[in-house]
Parts: sequence; structure tokens; C-alpha cells
Amino acid sequence: MAYQITCITKRPSHEDPHRRIQFLGGNFTDGRPWRDPEELAISHVKSDPNHYVVREGGRTVTLVVRKHEGRDYLKTETDHFLPDNLLSLPECR
Repeated sequence: MAYQITCITKRPSHEDPHRRIQFLGGNFTDGRPWRDPEELAISHVKSDPNHYVVREGGRTVTLVVRKHEGRDYLKTETDHFLPDNLLSLPECR
């Protein structure tokens, strides 16, 4: 079963589009919150591309690992509808 991402944490500011994601988060089916650091999430996606999903507007997309300036980062697979659906999630509380 995939973890559904419902929030992200970026530092120092969620509104800064150029800052990296620090944590992904969501809730287990029993309502308990979960939060994974970026490094762990990258490792999970590399070993299982279906580990996380983002649901938006009735669509479900998985995450992929890409590289920028020699460093891995996470983004959603191209869905041709919502190019920034991971970055548009609210801040984890």
C-alpha cells in the first residue's frame, strides 16, 4: 500500500519555490500522522517507485527521483495536468 502525501515541509519558507523539500507527510488510515525526511523518501522511491502517491483533482501520481546539480530530489511523475502538485501541497503541521 502506498503512502499518500498530503503535506510537505520546506525550509526556511514554504512559499519559497526554490527551497528543497525537507519532509513529506500524511496520515495512516487510523489517523496517526507520518513524516519522512527527504533522504529516506528518496531511498524509498529508488527501491519502490510506488511507495508514495499524491492525489489531486481525482488523479493519482507517483514520485520520481531526478538529479539537479549532482543532487537527487523528488518530484511527481509527469501527469500533464498539474506540473507542481507536490510543491503545491500545504505545509505539514
